[in-house]
Amino acid sequence: MKTYWRSIEELANPKELRRDEVREEAKQKSMLMRGDTALNAASRRDFLKTFGFGIAAASIVASCKRPVDKAIPYLVKPDEINPGTANYYASSYFEGNEYGSIIVKVRDGRPIKIEGNELSSISQGGTSARMQASVLNLYDDARFKGPLKNGQEITWEKADEEIVAQLAALNSQGGKVVLLSSTVISPSTKEIIQKFAEKQTNTEWIQYDPVSASGILEANRMSFGTAFIPDYRFKQAKVVVSFGADFLGSWLSTVEYTKGYTAARQLQDGRKEMLRHYQFESGLTLSGSNADVRFPIKPSEEGAIVLALYNAIATAKSGQLLSGAPSSVDVSDLANDLLENEKQSIVISGSNDVNIQLLVNGINQLLGNYGQTIGLENSLMTKQGIDGDTDRLLSDLKAGNVKALLVWNANPVYDHPKGKEFAEAIKKTGLSISLSERPDETTALCQYVLPESNLLESWNDLEPKAGIYSLSQPVIAPIFNSRQAQATLLKWTGADVNYRDYIKNFWKETQFPKQKNTTDFRHFWNTALQNGVFETAQESKLTYSSDGISQAASQIKGAVSGIEVALYESVAIGNGKYANNPWLQELPDPVAKISWDNFAAIPVAYATENGLKNEDVISINGIELPVFVQPGQAKDTISVALGYGREIAGKVGDQTGTNLYPYIGIENGTRQYFLTSAKVEKVAGKVFELAISQTHYSMEGRPIVRETTLDNYIKNPVSGNELKAEHESKSVTLYEAPVYNGHHWGMAIDLNSCTGCGNCAVACQAENNIQVIGKEQVRNRRIMHWIRIDRYYSENPENPKVSFQPVMCQHCGNAPCENVCPVAATPHSEEGLNQMAYNRCVGTKYCINNCPYRVRRFNWFQYVKNDKFDFASNSDLGRMVLNPDVTVRSRGVVEKCSMCVQRIQEKKQLAKLEGRPIAEGEIKTACSQSCPGNAIVFGDLENPESRISKLFKDQRNYHLLEELHTLPSVGYLTKVRNTKA
Repeated sequence: MKTYWRSIEELANPKELRRDEVREEAKQKSMLMRGDTALNAASRRDFLKTFGFGIAAASIVASCKRPVDKAIPYLVKPDEINPGTANYYASSYFEGNEYGSIIVKVRDGRPIKIEGNELSSISQGGTSARMQASVLNLYDDARFKGPLKNGQEITWEKADEEIVAQLAALNSQGGKVVLLSSTVISPSTKEIIQKFAEKQTNTEWIQYDPVSASGILEANRMSFGTAFIPDYRFKQAKVVVSFGADFLGSWLSTVEYTKGYTAARQLQDGRKEMLRHYQFESGLTLSGSNADVRFPIKPSEEGAIVLALYNAIATAKSGQLLSGAPSSVDVSDLANDLLENEKQSIVISGSNDVNIQLLVNGINQLLGNYGQTIGLENSLMTKQGIDGDTDRLLSDLKAGNVKALLVWNANPVYDHPKGKEFAEAIKKTGLSISLSERPDETTALCQYVLPESNLLESWNDLEPKAGIYSLSQPVIAPIFNSRQAQATLLKWTGADVNYRDYIKNFWKETQFPKQKNTTDFRHFWNTALQNGVFETAQESKLTYSSDGISQAASQIKGAVSGIEVALYESVAIGNGKYANNPWLQELPDPVAKISWDNFAAIPVAYATENGLKNEDVISINGIELPVFVQPGQAKDTISVALGYGREIAGKVGDQTGTNLYPYIGIENGTRQYFLTSAKVEKVAGKVFELAISQTHYSMEGRPIVRETTLDNYIKNPVSGNELKAEHESKSVTLYEAPVYNGHHWGMAIDLNSCTGCGNCAVACQAENNIQVIGKEQVRNRRIMHWIRIDRYYSENPENPKVSFQPVMCQHCGNAPCENVCPVAATPHSEEGLNQMAYNRCVGTKYCINNCPYRVRRFNWFQYVKNDKFDFASNSDLGRMVLNPDVTVRSRGVVEKCSMCVQRIQEKKQLAKLEGRPIAEGEIKTACSQSCPGNAIVFGDLENPESRISKLFKDQRNYHLLEELHTLPSVGYLTKVRNTKA
């Protein structure tokens, strides 16, 4: 039987690790009994004395005084608002170069939840962790409250008057004005910027992306005559080869790619073929974790390997062979697999090197992928920044050529390699204006701060892919004295129109003529606004040219000796813009399972050779970082996440982690996200504590993850799941068979479709008011997430196989937790749900101790309205995100997954009012609705025709710890790997 392990420590000595876990739990309980800093209790006797007096005192006080509830009644109730009933609005998310068409749930005027829009061909109903957490950004206390001048409050009227006057003076003098923004994908906004530039005649607009795709854009400009990012159609591919592109985690359009990728690996309904995935990379990414075949390589080796693959394919196709550096990897088998799947493969690279991207283009052309699995008509628009433009801007700023700088949604002082130079140059600029929603390192240096509104307070239109449009609409009035950047630019151009009307008129002229369904613009507009999307057919006349590919090959260099450091965007924090979001900070990294910090991921062998272990500190070119020994990290490489080390972000993001942006290299005009020949030294005697959650729960070596290969599965559909029949045949119980009253709610999770992205954890957190507890409490094994993504390694620690498994309350038919609760706080419903009566729970934790799945959480402290946990729920504004349908738990109470019972009850009541049965798929839990991989299916097991009933009958389906006969209502489908024999 294959051995699974969660960490290097467990692989080396699993028994000792489990003893350490037991000792740690005992230590935590002992601290509670002795009294730690938060509880401030002296002893058990003192506690009982205080408790007895406190009850008496509380009785007296409670009889005299009651808490004050603040409520403001409607004098005239809006027609669209019914208290207690949610409204849903289609809108769009675009932040940090990530796009999604979304549905916003609004309760009593408060946006509280984000869902994916199923009508979008891009999102297809899915979301990412950052999309889910974006609703919390709306209620961030750190947001600007109004316009500022040199740090002092100023009115909008006064600011407009002063700025317009200065811009007019510059215009008459021919002074240069630069608008520096992040990538803009709004067609109407682009027109507004053009009109502003026409009035302010010497204006240049530069788009800037902290983690850019400049290499792809420039390579495609050379190969196709225009700078663009192709449309990668993973659903249509049979073979995918990725060179350092974490397309399931942080590269370009991850939700869209995850949808296509998991669909191509789906084995349900009798399907017998699936996509095969090869991954070349340095650090173990989310994409590499899901790959069938993974090659750990140094970043400097990538170019030579891509060149070797090009030549291997060109040889078979009688094409042009290119000379260049030799490869360190034999790619002949990979080339043969690609040649066997011509027009059905995708080759991609995450490199920002134009030469490598030109070779990748050549490979895809040889394989006939363009027009098939790689579309040229619906090009991706979410990254348009060219690195050379930003570098030129810096030179102009330093030379004094720029007289006015407008910064919108960009923060180069923090996230540009030459951020310090930007800071000094901005200080010397005559007029500097920030249109940022929240404080950041660049805004702090600007004379004027004119805060834009949050995306949930704003109108907008977007074109994330050519010909695919979406709309944003405000779902709440601006909380603060903010104004959209588009409205500000319109004001300065002298246009007397609000931005909503501007978009509407713009669409009447540009989008309305493209459709043939109606001649009534009002009907068209309302339909597009209600649907959130409007998509048109596109054609491409682009043709491939091999010009420049020979020159590119000659520029490819071989591997460099020494340690190399790969820099990457994390799945949660991304480029760091929303580092002040506590939901994202506490979301564990999907692979390392670390939250609240970035770290230096080092190879297992390097750690052994240099006497390093987790939480030691090393110096990389003078910057100190904590060590994490990462299985799968390529030899002689170190990986570190970008997006941390913010200095001006807010109470959560400030000084969290270390900023690595200054260490990004610049070569041939593009930023390179790795360092070569790094100087690495151990910092003697120094330790940095990490919030590691990967060893919080142990399955004691039992067969939790089950897997097989595609070849074995085709021969025998039970392959990998043989233990199920054995366990079921030996099941003996004293319990009576459960009886269900009409419904039996359950969940099926396909391990082939779960990529481990963590979206479900944040979706559940937003839906169920799960509190943030902070780094210290995560280290104390108290993380509150109701659903966790267990990550298991197997085989070689230098390049392990990885398995992900979402685990939540299993809602057992024979639940071990129910019969040990002394106050019946955890009863079983007639519909198969294991329930929690919070006001009955007295916190004995017997249920936690008796749960074999370790899925119950205990509120050790009061996490709401507590200055010691000043994260998201310590202010009136932060608590506006709370879901009123779910109780906010207090200290001393156990909580766990409820299968979103509030959603079940809502749909049951609706069906009852409408006099109909509940439709199949009508009820969706927060995790199942938002999952970008469609890995989670929720439904009624009493309905034999339901999707979940059919999945439970699938021969791949099994339950956790079947030998205990707890009869879980959650099933898992065996993971299948497509490794070529």
